Amino acid sequence: MSEYKLLHHIHSPADLKKLDADRLEDLCREIRRILIATVSKNGGHLAPNLGVVELTVALHRVFETPKDKIVWDVGHQSYTHKLLTGRFDRFPTIRTEGGLSGYPKRRESEHDAFVAGHSSTSISVACGLARAKALKNEPGQVVAVIGDGAFTGGMVYEALNNAGHGNENLIVVLNDNEMSISPNVGQMARYLSEIRAKPGYLRAKLRVERFLDHLPVVGKRLKRAILRSKSALKDMLYHSNFFEEMGFVYFGPVDGHDIAALERVLQHAGRLHQPTLVHVETVKGKGYLFAEKNPSAFHGVSKFNIETGNPDVRGGACFSSAFGDALCSFAARDERICAVTAAMTEGTGLAKFARAFPDRFFDVGIAEQHAVTFSAGLAASGLLPVFAVYSSFLQRAYDQVLHDASIERAHVVLAVDRAGVVGEDGETHQGLFDVAFLSTIPGMTIYSPSNYAELAACLERALFEEDGPVAVRYPRGGQSLASYTPSFSHTDYEIVGDPDGPVVLAAYGRLFYEALGAMRLLAKRGVSVSVLKLKKALPIPPGALEFLASRQRVVFLEEGIKSGGIGEQIGCLLLERGFAGRYTLRAVDNRFVGQATVARSLESLGLTAKPIAEFVMRERES
Repeated sequence: MSEYKLLHHIHSPADLKKLDADRLEDLCREIRRILIATVSKNGGHLAPNLGVVELTVALHRVFETPKDKIVWDVGHQSYTHKLLTGRFDRFPTIRTEGGLSGYPKRRESEHDAFVAGHSSTSISVACGLARAKALKNEPGQVVAVIGDGAFTGGMVYEALNNAGHGNENLIVVLNDNEMSISPNVGQMARYLSEIRAKPGYLRAKLRVERFLDHLPVVGKRLKRAILRSKSALKDMLYHSNFFEEMGFVYFGPVDGHDIAALERVLQHAGRLHQPTLVHVETVKGKGYLFAEKNPSAFHGVSKFNIETGNPDVRGGACFSSAFGDALCSFAARDERICAVTAAMTEGTGLAKFARAFPDRFFDVGIAEQHAVTFSAGLAASGLLPVFAVYSSFLQRAYDQVLHDASIERAHVVLAVDRAGVVGEDGETHQGLFDVAFLSTIPGMTIYSPSNYAELAACLERALFEEDGPVAVRYPRGGQSLASYTPSFSHTDYEIVGDPDGPVVLAAYGRLFYEALGAMRLLAKRGVSVSVLKLKKALPIPPGALEFLASRQRVVFLEEGIKSGGIGEQIGCLLLERGFAGRYTLRAVDNRFVGQATVARSLESLGLTAKPIAEFVMRERES
């Protein structure tokens, strides 16, 4: 990588500090080149990282990690941080199996303060780190870098309320690019817009403080008096400043692409030794025209052509788009149907719905808890709300599903996207837990379709036939092209192959096709196997359970954790029935699954056709 002459010599932030200030622009250009080149090959989060290049450089020139702690929120904007903290040589491996994570990881580097795959957590983490430093009398600052989109999440305000009245060395850097993934919504977005429109406060404040610092004798006393009455200046410019009312010293807005200005304000904030908020304005996608023009499209991307900005392989239909199409179809015939998203309009396939039914579309920001309870309120008024959410983000709203939807028997439909293995984003984003935690909720119904047609049918049943909370879960990506003819079909389940055979493979969702492939491999080896596909995973269909109880050997396949999953529940029910056959559960063994492609992850978990068939053969011979 000889084209990166400056980056090649930066092995730690100490090397960055030695670099002459007039070389920093060249360094930032190199950083942007490697970001674009690497993400175009590996996929990843491009626009967020392009926007924080200068900010990251300034942070590492002012602060000294790992003594000082930098907490990234969300961690997908930490690529430049990785480049400046000794990971330049390994950067081409980012988001690949065995390579660098796309998020901070403490076990990856001492410079990574905390993992952050979900939004709105950094101030809470930073508050804990800062308080621990104070208790242990450890030196150093703690800095939380948080995007304005994350300020739509309620956890931020809990943390601000707790942190603003302490005496810790805590600095919050608000990276304001007017975007989360979808454009920001809500009053906080409007409030930040007002602040951006009145940038004179910081300049006036710093000029006055510098002037008073140089006045002999009377200057210090006068400065203290003015600072005690600073609300007059603050109110004149802003009418009020939310952050200062919360107990933070406020600086901003600052140009997030002016390294010298950033260094000055960060140094000043670091000298205060009290909770401070630095409001920084950045351009999401800066330095790559396609990303600047369309930051949402380049937030998280697959491989793409650098020259055109187009993906190498044009995306066709996927489960998300199939869901969006089906929901639009049902909404056209029933005006009670509403769609809710937590700042994920594009990712969850709701863009078409938002255009077609704007009055029935609600983006609540990065606020999954609020989204569920808001949906429960809609349902209590007779509407049919559908909350589309990634599986790993739904985890944040477990209490609301249990308390606000289930107890009330609120008819809320959860469209659980990215269910199962998701691939290169790794541990923080794998959708392996939703079935286990949703199945603990009384009255919960779970559908798990395996193809687009089933998705539409299951969504229709969830909307018009069910009562109470219902989840329709489906994987990332597209449907299998494999064809099959069921030997028995029920609305809740199907049987493929010889229904009288002694061995059955049971599965739901995407793994049905792996089971089907295993059945065909086994048939070539003279082993007759049937496949049971659950379309409704919970409550477990009685007919499906009876069929399993009548077999000699049952192998249940589940793309989720073992503990609490459908396979474990079926095993218990079979045991209660006095099942005399052999039951085996193949699922994720209650652990986090790292980054790799979806295909490679499923293979390593033993959940693809070939290892399934080999497992059946080993069991048969034992």
